[in-house]
Amino acid sequence: MSEIVLRGGRPWRHPGLADVLVRDGVIAEIGPRVAASPDAEVIDVSGRLVLPGLVEAHCHLDKTLYGRRWEPHSAGDALADRIANERRRRGDLGLPNPDYATALLERMVASGTCHVRTHTDVHTGAGLAGIEAVREAARRLDGRVTVEQVAFPQSGILADPGTAELLAEALELGATTVGGIDPAGMDRDPVGHLDVVFGLAERYGAGIDIHLHDGGTLGAFELELIIERTLATGLAGRVTVSHAYALAQIDTAHQDRLAAGLAEAGITLTTAAVFDFPVPPIKRMRAAGVNIACGHDDIRDLWSPYGSGDMLERAMHVAYRSTFRRDEDIEIALEAATYGGARALGLPSYGLAAGAAADLVVVSADTPAAAVVTRPVRDLVLKAGRVVARDGALV
Repeated sequence: MSEIVLRGGRPWRHPGLADVLVRDGVIAEIGPRVAASPDAEVIDVSGRLVLPGLVEAHCHLDKTLYGRRWEPHSAGDALADRIANERRRRGDLGLPNPDYATALLERMVASGTCHVRTHTDVHTGAGLAGIEAVREAARRLDGRVTVEQVAFPQSGILADPGTAELLAEALELGATTVGGIDPAGMDRDPVGHLDVVFGLAERYGAGIDIHLHDGGTLGAFELELIIERTLATGLAGRVTVSHAYALAQIDTAHQDRLAAGLAEAGITLTTAAVFDFPVPPIKRMRAAGVNIACGHDDIRDLWSPYGSGDMLERAMHVAYRSTFRRDEDIEIALEAATYGGARALGLPSYGLAAGAAADLVVVSADTPAAAVVTRPVRDLVLKAGRVVARDGALV
């Protein structure tokens, strides 16, 4: 039996100072002066904030160029430009590359991320190389982080014949979630696209995470289709819609109708809050009971030169883009980077409570909102009770 005690910290949402007792990778107790075995490792975190492990709910590890020399951005501004540019240049740059994915995962762990959902390209131009590269990178991290792969049809499904079969192969290789992208805008057949996505999810017992960039009433219509399909297939709680720009582009009455449907179907909304792309009305969605998660999207790749892998920084972007100023509002963004992401990924035991996996982050910050705004160095990171990073560096 192994024990660690984090002594004298301030666990988020717990009153006052408290110890966190970790036993065999699980939180055994949170409270003042907990009793531990004589051979327990005691770590003094006096007065510091203790958070649950951060959750990166949307990124693209297979695309990253992290860890190599700087690569100037070379694509045009349109979505089609970025897709074409990546297809043209990824071979010359050696993508997908497990070394780059490993470097990014190491940075994520040092920044307190314990769980990652990554959308891995699966299409006829890339095959399953990305699935293999990301799996190798995750293996190299040796349990310091949990990586879940979404089999992602970057070029569409119906528009790229053979992709549906590759998605099935990816799920057989270990991807746990099936992706989709703009059923109307990309494939011009929303019903046919969703037939494939939901059909694969039902066949393989997989979750679903659909990129939805289509805006306005078109995107809202696609959300309605996704809600209907989720309820009809019994996949409530296992479906995520990423980006969902349309929700920020329709009137409030329409937002409220869709919010009620999303909540009933247990559909998560994941936002990256990047550039000037629309951010869903987070407070309105949460008030209706919709789960909100967040992630970086692209990190230093052919789509974007930005991104650090730090989920406190991403939470800050979500708060800033949502014009959150009050502490309680800024904490909504932090929740998206923790508990919201955990719900999106279906993590069975997560959080600051007895019985939860001991995925923990310790930071020097006056309040949770201050941690988001100032993004201090992570003093300590635990994954399943194992110290994996100290003072912003991997151990």
